[in-house]
Amino acid sequence: MHRKILQFGLVLSTLFSVSCSPKATFRIIDKPITWNDEREQLSLQYLKDRHGLEKPSATIEPQMVVVHWTAISNIEVTFDVFNPPTLGGRADLTGASNLNVSSQFLIDRDGTIFRLLPDTTFARHIIGLNYLAIGIENIGSDEMPLTKAQLKANEQLIRHLKRKFPIDYVIGHHEYQNFQTTDLWKETDPNYRTVKSDPGDKFMNQLRKKLTDLNLKPVPKL
Repeated sequence: MHRKILQFGLVLSTLFSVSCSPKATFRIIDKPITWNDEREQLSLQYLKDRHGLEKPSATIEPQMVVVHWTAISNIEVTFDVFNPPTLGGRADLTGASNLNVSSQFLIDRDGTIFRLLPDTTFARHIIGLNYLAIGIENIGSDEMPLTKAQLKANEQLIRHLKRKFPIDYVIGHHEYQNFQTTDLWKETDPNYRTVKSDPGDKFMNQLRKKLTDLNLKPVPKL
């Protein structure tokens, strides 16, 4: 009996160690936003009109990860904003397209990672670079700085994506205009720009420090 109890204790100890190991804590929870024919067609039109690309399907070939914050305080409201295929209430964006904004991933304050769209499905989240960029939105804002749990989750998710795709750049949304003079930039309207502050230099410096071993390319200088 004592031997059986000891063996059972060892099994529980092993299971606990596995469940608490850093690798085991990485999870992606699928929480898909609406992808229907309307969103597909709007995405194809965006690729054509804004990026000058005619494609048979609204997909991307990822070379970049763009880190954002939502300026919305919780997951469910953010999901409700991204879920409709068409954009509402954003006059600064509707002039360019009625396609709603979104991203492939969304990270909660506690580091929980949600996948809103498949990794290589097109999402409108960054001017000039959507066609090659995977977006990671984080619940946060200037008044609600991103958390240590979100920093860890971004690191884990980017490492996961880097293993799957030839990711060369990891940038903050506020850094996107630095790519205007590069061959990667594809925006047909020279006046279509928005000023962004998310997620800020502090968070991006912390994130890049954790990703040093990936040998990512530096953000171009204007």
